[in-house]
Amino acid sequence: MTNSIAFVLAALIVALLVLDATVLHWDIPIMVGREMLHLIEWVSFWR
Repeated sequence: MTNSIAFVLAALIVALLVLDATVLHWDIPIMVGREMLHLIEWVSFWR
């Protein structure tokens, strides 16, 4: 991955989070946190 691709991806993620906080109100950070907890539980099950 080149630096330009990384910067574009980071900008898109930040733009989506800002858009969510100001307009969409989808609670994306909460949804991502919940899914991360599910992933951690799933991985710890297979340990």
